[in-house]
Amino acid sequence: MKKLHGTGVALVTPMNEQGEIDFKSLKKVLTHTGKGVDYYVVMGTTGESATLSKDEKKEVLRFVLQQNPKKLPVVYGIGGNNTHQVLDEIKTTNLKGVTALLSVSPYYNKPSQEGIYQHFKWVAEASPIPVILYNVPGRTASNLTAETTLRLARVKNIIGIKEASGNLEQCMRIARDKPKQFMLISGDDMLTLPFYCIGGVGVISVLANAVPSVFRKIKAHVNANALDRAQQEQFRLLDINGPMYEEGNPVGVKYLMSLMGLCQPYVRLPLALPSDKLKQKISRLSKIE
Repeated sequence: MKKLHGTGVALVTPMNEQGEIDFKSLKKVLTHTGKGVDYYVVMGTTGESATLSKDEKKEVLRFVLQQNPKKLPVVYGIGGNNTHQVLDEIKTTNLKGVTALLSVSPYYNKPSQEGIYQHFKWVAEASPIPVILYNVPGRTASNLTAETTLRLARVKNIIGIKEASGNLEQCMRIARDKPKQFMLISGDDMLTLPFYCIGGVGVISVLANAVPSVFRKIKAHVNANALDRAQQEQFRLLDINGPMYEEGNPVGVKYLMSLMGLCQPYVRLPLALPSDKLKQKISRLSKIE
């Protein structure tokens, strides 16, 4: 799975003022991000998967597979808090051409670690393609612990984890004790370089929608053992990263992209357009590259 080392962009789903998917802008985003990322992630949180219908999700996936300018690998998000519903979605989705699934840890129910383990075990068995776990306690209200991750790392068909807990000690325990081929992937743009340094293989990024070249340079400098130069690239994201999430993701990054002419800033309710205060802040900080 070395094809998934480096930067995966958690693609936004561009929309028009009526809330309809803007496929013309999506093609523009694919071309723009293709300059710097290693793979596409379709229907993650940044893609507003929570408010797209099943048919819309599949339509976006088909479009990305067909309009993939550099034939990059594609990871597709299927997850939820109803295990049997997740299994049904896996079975009824055409995954031909998809490299791996990204599946979020069950949210809202707050299951035990054993419940999380069993959920992902069933997902792995049902999936015809490899599975990447996604731990994001800030959204799920439960943490996929290092111990449970390491148990799952030994389950056939589970190949890695997108770790967005923000807990570096937990991530280091995974890095130290995981099977060699199991991929540790940052789910936080600002921890891209630290993850590389502890044994991670890259990042699934929000900001790569707008500034993919920064992530390409971080990876290149790490591979060249030029950590001082990698640090400078990482630091370029320091001020803009926070505003991306102040009023919900992908509100911030879509507005940043609108300033770059990549797509319009529209999102679906219950998300709303950014406030004037946030617009001013992002505009002031938008000159990154």
